[in-house]
Amino acid sequence: MAIPSIDAAAPKTEAEMDEEVRSLAKRHRISPAIIREIIRRSGATERSMIEREIAKGKARR
Repeated sequence: MAIPSIDAAAPKTEAEMDEEVRSLAKRHRISPAIIREIIRRSGATERSMIEREIAKGKARR
């Protein structure tokens, strides 16, 4: 049984966030600028929260 590390709760660095934005943009086939706007508006930094916001936006189209 693995013990969760304290690093998992640590805030992400700017480079890690950029990589996360690029990954999400490629996965969902949308612009990285849209991902950054979702993060800015919602204040969410967790991947699952961002993906929910993307799904909501796609449902509106």
